[in-house]
Amino acid sequence: MLNNKNFFSGKKILIYGLGKSGLSTFKFLKKNNEIYLYDDNKINSKKIEIKKNLINYKKLVKKKIDYIIISPGIDINRCVLSKFLKKNLKKINTDLDIFFSHFSKNRNVTITGTNGKSTTAKILHEVLKQQKIDVRLVGNIGNPILLEKNITNKTVFVIEASSYQLDYSKFFKSNIAAILNITPDHLERHGTFKNYIRAKFRLIKNQTKEDYAILNTNNFYIKQQVLAQSFLSKIIKVKKQIDPLLLKKINNPYFMTSANKENLSFIFEIAKIFKIKKENIFKVLDKFNGLKYRQQIIYRSKNLTIINDSKATSFSASVSILKSMSNVSWIVGGLAKKGDKLLLSKNNCKSFKAYVFGKNRSIFIKELKKKMKYESFINLKILIKKIFLDLKNNNNKKKQIILFSPASASFDSFKNFEERGEYFNNLIKELSNVKQ
Repeated sequence: MLNNKNFFSGKKILIYGLGKSGLSTFKFLKKNNEIYLYDDNKINSKKIEIKKNLINYKKLVKKKIDYIIISPGIDINRCVLSKFLKKNLKKINTDLDIFFSHFSKNRNVTITGTNGKSTTAKILHEVLKQQKIDVRLVGNIGNPILLEKNITNKTVFVIEASSYQLDYSKFFKSNIAAILNITPDHLERHGTFKNYIRAKFRLIKNQTKEDYAILNTNNFYIKQQVLAQSFLSKIIKVKKQIDPLLLKKINNPYFMTSANKENLSFIFEIAKIFKIKKENIFKVLDKFNGLKYRQQIIYRSKNLTIINDSKATSFSASVSILKSMSNVSWIVGGLAKKGDKLLLSKNNCKSFKAYVFGKNRSIFIKELKKKMKYESFINLKILIKKIFLDLKNNNNKKKQIILFSPASASFDSFKNFEERGEYFNNLIKELSNVKQ
């Protein structure tokens, strides 16, 4: 087991991918190493130290590299350095590995899963902070992990880890590892669902008998792995259904959806390990407003609720909120995920109507047409105008819900789900009389 902060010191290191993660890694390692920088895109940085360390392919292949630190966004099968990386697979590591080599004595809670990672990580961060713990929220949410400053032995890290990060990590170990759920996702990157599951379970591969693995064994794919493998860590099995008595003590409608109840189950289990009283958790939960574009209520009146769930990038993510709803105008569309299926019956969808947009709308219509009514639109603006017109002409006096939960990646038209979510909010302001 790696436990030496000098492990990555005095080495020749290639940092591949110069986004936030790559640049923070460079800043962290540059003092004690010979660093080479590479990115598939042209770098126009004005910083002399970055220009100085950039290397081209011809020079790179002649260098003897000790380690390659790869950014999560790099797919070794679809990148400029693909052949080079495949020849040097054993040398590939991540910023998580570097973090662990320097801060292995610090307690960390690492959260992964297909859906709910960010929300669960944020809630846990708030719960620990309320206990006056020096806690840092890092990884896919918050700062890149190597940007944190003023770290002491008492600092606790809450890490949101994606399958991309875990897939390339070799030494990283989590004291408390949580796998919330697993459904088919990112198959265009991992190739097969089996590879995706394997990447998620790398989170507990390096754990010891002193560590905890908190797993949702009601999830079929997680249960399969637990039955098929033996793990050194203490396995805590989380029940999807949270105690109704606990729910009654939470005065926040945000936690009434099945997905957020599932997230809460993990919060209570982790809190037990930290010996935090339930009463202190309730104080945090009652004030929690949710994260932007994650089942975020942007408007609520007596007759209408509008929810921005732009973060939903797969059908499974959308299903988690749809299960708790009726009378829904569901806005769906974007870049369809490979192998994605809508696991809701026609009976579940009786009061739903789908409003489908984007270039890939034929793919979504094929999946939806046998289960609910639908209409197809070229773009979101025309679509939202039609929804408001339909609601205006609707004689149904039941409370209506407009749900923007695209069940798709955003990259066909937007930089990321945040940009997509902001665009939706702006359209609602522009095309309606509702105040957000």
